[in-house]
Amino acid sequence: MSARILDINIRVNGEDISARVEARKTLVDFLREDLALTGTHIGCEHGVCGACTVRLDGAVLRGCLVLAVQCDGAAVETIEGVSDSGAIADLQLAFQQRNALQCGYCTPGMLIGAQDLLARGGVPSRDAIREHLSGNYCRCTGYQAIVDAIESVAQARAGGKL
Repeated sequence: MSARILDINIRVNGEDISARVEARKTLVDFLREDLALTGTHIGCEHGVCGACTVRLDGAVLRGCLVLAVQCDGAAVETIEGVSDSGAIADLQLAFQQRNALQCGYCTPGMLIGAQDLLARGGVPSRDAIREHLSGNYCRCTGYQAIVDAIESVAQARAGGKL
């Protein structure tokens, strides 16, 4: 029995893409295998770890829980897109300065999650930062450095120093 192949039109990081994909292919697999956007990682494949976090039509979600065909007509932003645009340059610098990226596997999902939180404005509490990122697992940092980095960017954006 052959896999069902469907045509999709999708905007990825501002670029319109037409593709043929298997009906059962996840968004994260499509991004990595078909588009060579490997910054979005595959972790648990159950939507729990956050390694595959992307933005779909403005909403942050897990790319392993969405089929590529469900994204037909949608706009997807990956870590490559938000990074290349400069939208998270301050977060990237803070993660580097605070040693919040050790092995780096969770970093793309953490950065997209942090960007989502900070887009709300203000300076979230450390507990609010932890709560917002609670679905993103990190096995290396113990989270303290990640929270420090995000807090420092929130303060800098609010008029403080980085």
